[in-house]
Amino acid sequence: MPSTVLIVEDDPTTTDFVSRYLKRDGHRVLTAADGEEGLRIARERKPDLVVLDLMLPKMDGIAVCRALRAESDIAVIMLTARVEEEDRLTGLDVGADDYMTKPFSPRELAARVRAVLRRAVRLQEDAGPKVFAIDGVTVDVTKHVAEVDGQRIKLTPTEVRILRVLMAEPGRIFSREHLISRVFGDDFEGFDRTVDTHVSNLRRKLEGRVTHPKYIQTVYGAGYRFGDA
Repeated sequence: MPSTVLIVEDDPTTTDFVSRYLKRDGHRVLTAADGEEGLRIARERKPDLVVLDLMLPKMDGIAVCRALRAESDIAVIMLTARVEEEDRLTGLDVGADDYMTKPFSPRELAARVRAVLRRAVRLQEDAGPKVFAIDGVTVDVTKHVAEVDGQRIKLTPTEVRILRVLMAEPGRIFSREHLISRVFGDDFEGFDRTVDTHVSNLRRKLEGRVTHPKYIQTVYGAGYRFGDA
């Protein structure tokens, strides 16, 4: 069944050429020209993925992504014209799965869309365990939720994948490169700090802090692990 992709972009030229590439890949395409319209269409039509510009009229992309993440696990690729790394990380910080910096190749964006959708399908179809429970933390892979001492926490698909990898082998140290391969796949073209941002978000959700974490430990110079060795 074809995937449905919503493009939320106020530049009609960008919307047009992205739409043509995605349709050529076999996707159904919806479009919106401002943040409020994009959020409304996402809620009504429930697309499989949203291509979301950061700078939008009426409601910016950060606010739209934050609203989507509060109520769904829809895949999001953020588009940004800003070149500073911290600006690019902003979208990931509110739950985007990937980002692209303008100007970009529509062919590369189409490839990113395919990669993000493949990861979502792979997460659902994986034959491994669907529920992990360690030291008061429980994660349900199919529902994209976790519980910490009985308190439910909603996770993004990327956060689920990271937590699943770490909890499947507690105490094992995973390098950033290994996490990128296991979580994002070999076709990932982002950067190492993407993992750091998602881990930081996970820590805040699991225990309300990023310093002196109890669950996801940083092993300096080596990577991350769940719990003590």
